[in-house]
Amino acid sequence: MMHGALSETIILLMVSVFVVAIFRRIKLPPILAYLAVGIVLGPHATGLITNTAAIRLLAEVGIVFLLFSLGLEFSLTKLVANRKAVLGLGSAQVTLTIFIAGSISWFFGANIETAFVVGCVLALSSTAIVIKQLSEKLELDSRHGQLSISVLLYQDIAVVPMLIIIPALAGGGDSFALQLLYSFLEGLAVTVIILAIGHWLLRPLFHEIAAAHSAELFTLAVLLIVLTSAWATHLAGLSMALGAFMAGMMLSETEFKHQIEVDIRPFRDILLGLFFITVGMLLDIMNIASIFHWVLIITVLIVLGKTLTTMALSMLINKASNGVALRTGMVLAQGGEFGFALLSLALTAGLINDQLSQLLLASVIFSMALTPFLIRYNGNVAKYLFTDSYVKSREDLQNDIADDTSSMNRHVIICGFGHIGQNIAKVIEQEDLQYYAIDHHASLIRDARKAGYKVSFGDSTHHEILTATGINRAAVLVICHDDIATIEKTLIQARTLNPSLPILVRTQDESYYDILQKAGATEVVPETLEASLIMSSHLLSLMDIPMSRIVRRVQEMRNDNYTALRQFFHRNEHDDIEKPDETRKRLISVVLHDGAYAIGKTIDDINLDECGVQIHTNRRSDDSSQTPAPDTPLKEGDILVLFGTPECLEHAEALLLNG
Repeated sequence: MMHGALSETIILLMVSVFVVAIFRRIKLPPILAYLAVGIVLGPHATGLITNTAAIRLLAEVGIVFLLFSLGLEFSLTKLVANRKAVLGLGSAQVTLTIFIAGSISWFFGANIETAFVVGCVLALSSTAIVIKQLSEKLELDSRHGQLSISVLLYQDIAVVPMLIIIPALAGGGDSFALQLLYSFLEGLAVTVIILAIGHWLLRPLFHEIAAAHSAELFTLAVLLIVLTSAWATHLAGLSMALGAFMAGMMLSETEFKHQIEVDIRPFRDILLGLFFITVGMLLDIMNIASIFHWVLIITVLIVLGKTLTTMALSMLINKASNGVALRTGMVLAQGGEFGFALLSLALTAGLINDQLSQLLLASVIFSMALTPFLIRYNGNVAKYLFTDSYVKSREDLQNDIADDTSSMNRHVIICGFGHIGQNIAKVIEQEDLQYYAIDHHASLIRDARKAGYKVSFGDSTHHEILTATGINRAAVLVICHDDIATIEKTLIQARTLNPSLPILVRTQDESYYDILQKAGATEVVPETLEASLIMSSHLLSLMDIPMSRIVRRVQEMRNDNYTALRQFFHRNEHDDIEKPDETRKRLISVVLHDGAYAIGKTIDDINLDECGVQIHTNRRSDDSSQTPAPDTPLKEGDILVLFGTPECLEHAEALLLNG
């Protein structure tokens, strides 16, 4: 039995790696890959996986971690700040969708409990897919992006009472109201207890754990809190996911929030993958084939119904233009991962039958598969259907900016009006020079314009906006955005419009220095490296080093593109493999002990260049340090300092030591 379980696990991992790799290559969400794996390996297709009990247990833990992550992201401040979109548009979208979908189900013969479940499942959209796709298209801060995120935030909050109501519905009969009341009272009691424990115990506990400087202990404590909270609500007869959500909410206000997110991410992603695999296993391909026409009809109804409903509500509640409202509707037109969780819960409670569950499963999966295309092309659809209003809105914005800058010549354009952008504007004003700034944060722009700053709403990645700022007449373009993708896209657009324009780019992460220079930046100012130079110059000044020598030393570093400063030893070996190679390079030291392959050979003999590695320095046994010449023979005890990506460095180290 153990061998059978191990074999199934290996098959599951092997197929998952293969399918996820393919989906990543064709730029489709991993969620769809996991669903495909479940469909292929499940009992209704190849039947290669039969021991689903253990997988389902781990999948349920995956939902626990998903809700815990949601709790970490929950912010009462964010909720209040966006209350019109979240509480207004979000609540209206969820309520109206539940009513419409539930009414249709009831009309076709479902009882009231089943109709409610159907409405809840279809009311939710996919937070994971939408956020990722909007982020890749740099549309998180767009008007339709902000509306979509606000609705998703409300949907995520609405999941919590749904997790309480659906099990209570299973009781049925005249006692439903009492059961529901009892469930809410239980949930309230558990919430109060967990929040009290969090307030009085968890913060000091995490301070003690953090003081121990043990990553293992910190991760163990996080896992203990997540699973204990889930276990507590399960004992109270409520959903485990509810306890995990409260635990996340409890820790979201602590200073350890971001470290916790990093620690649980591997567990969450892998276990969530298992959850989607189990969902795929539920799908009966043979059964779906006979009702495929109904699946297509329901999928179309889901996409069209949610698009039109959200569009109408966006125009009514948030006064959005036709184009923005349509794009918001198309972004939220799919079913979501929480819908699978509710569907699984309803199946267990006996609230829906297998035939209906198959229809809903297949339709939600199909709608999710369409999402990347709906998000990718919603702008084109909006422009085609609402050419006048959509183009007019964009043209009005461009005309406003063009009017503001019409009298400007040899001015400075500032893209991104955060702390640094505002400070640059102050310096420019003190020198009686002209500037114009654009940013995509509406509240910031509103306050800054009231204070007299020359700033307007605009997306610097759009060439029409840059043209309106008078980029062909400008003296300098300064890019102060935080997001590296936005910086790179702005650079490309600016270089296309004015190839000779000097462009100054600020970046928080110096590892993108070379990438930004290749994209067209005249000067890249990395914050961390400039801070290092400034502190070093102050230090040398305090050590009575002549100012002329300090200035020369700093200028040499800048003229060398900060090369020496960008090569450093990292604190740990973990790295994000999704980042470009240029951003992942670091230094390591390799000691040539007795018997090392490289001893007696020259740098040319070993040919480390083919490994993608540079030799930074060679420290000899006499403590001398130098950059070795290509024909210098290496000796026992030499310490080679190498520079490259982690994978290249590992290969080079193996070559130096073992051949």
